[in-house]
Amino acid sequence: MATQTHTVTGMTCSHCVNSVSAEAGAIPGVTDVTDVQVDLASGTVTVTSDQPVDETAVAAAVDEAGYELAR
Repeated sequence: MATQTHTVTGMTCSHCVNSVSAEAGAIPGVTDVTDVQVDLASGTVTVTSDQPVDETAVAAAVDEAGYELAR
């Protein structure tokens, strides 16, 4: 298992958390909804995958949800 944590900018509510969770859950290798943990208070998303987590895929998923990774 591979795990990565990223900071997401712009999240302000539970809808934001749900959007990021849903999009990150569709990343190849993420097999279960519990493999994505979004923490609104810290502004982070942690993705666990059965293969190495591609940061570009995480960034694209977060972008699709309407937010972006902090650089």
